[in-house]
Amino acid sequence: MIKQKIDYIHNNPVASGFATNAVDWKYSSARNFQDDDTILEIDSIGFLS
Repeated sequence: MIKQKIDYIHNNPVASGFATNAVDWKYSSARNFQDDDTILEIDSIGFLS
């Protein structure tokens, strides 16, 4: 259920037409999941493992 909600949040900029891909959105934490640089820092608690 948590992964479903995170995916939903990551895809909001795409659904709204602000980006074509979730990782293209500057403020998206989706970039953290691809080991990409992002403005936002997230803790790696490991709740998705």
